[in-house]
Amino acid sequence: MRSELMAIATLIAAGRLDDRLIDRALGLLREVDPGASFSHWIDEGDAADLSFDGDLRSARWALETIEAVDVIVQPDEPRWRKLLVADMDSTVIDQECIDELADFAGLKDRVARITDSAMRGDIDFGRALRDRVRLLAGIDEREVRRCLDERVDVTSGAQTLVQTMRAGGASCLLVSGGFLSFAEPVARTVGFDRVKANRLIFAGGKLSGEVGDPIVDATAKRDALVDAREELGLRHSDVLAIGDGANDKLMIEEAGLGVAVKAKSALVEVADAELKHHGLDALLWAQGIRRREWFRA
Repeated sequence: MRSELMAIATLIAAGRLDDRLIDRALGLLREVDPGASFSHWIDEGDAADLSFDGDLRSARWALETIEAVDVIVQPDEPRWRKLLVADMDSTVIDQECIDELADFAGLKDRVARITDSAMRGDIDFGRALRDRVRLLAGIDEREVRRCLDERVDVTSGAQTLVQTMRAGGASCLLVSGGFLSFAEPVARTVGFDRVKANRLIFAGGKLSGEVGDPIVDATAKRDALVDAREELGLRHSDVLAIGDGANDKLMIEEAGLGVAVKAKSALVEVADAELKHHGLDALLWAQGIRRREWFRA
């Protein structure tokens, strides 16, 4: 995260943001820039902007010591992003789809351990994906659809974030190390106009235990971001990326604003910001959008 001439720190504490919290934040921020000041309310009681000069990362670490407040520190321009790139599992939806599929086969604990190791970055993602899918061989295609219908829930604020950005002219890409069998329906429900994910292979109406090539891994996620950005003729700074695991590190680093969402430590370390306490729609405040302008799905 680089230093900029002018920067904005957005404080987000829905229903709880008051003068006391703002004064505390200004005290911490003035250790980075003695001239830091209150800029304006985005939504009074919910979100506000502070202005400062100085190192963005130092400001972030100082402000993140305030309990139960999400802080997005960024250059003051651009605020509005023209491309959103989002991970799916545990980011746009609350579940890890492969773990839920494994539950149908009585293998959830075994598969979930591999998933957790992959998300922490302890083992190679591609190998972990193939190992897990191999364990699921034989699951009926109808059970995959049932898993989607019964187990998958969209994360709080995801539809509002995506559909507000789409209404404002942004493009939204769902890019997942999970599966198209889940990602395509989720993308339609939430409002994404682009989707990229792995392809499960079926034989005789059942999972074969194989995944189609090429694997959508960390590199493929970053490449999808770059391809979409170049196709749309956008700058690096025009891109917002969100994710939760080590598999999202490269795309988070590639984005103008990369946000770790209730994430593993490996991702938090490289992200520009962390969203821990609010739904994804809080990222509209980070872009300076008042609640009355949000698109309600």
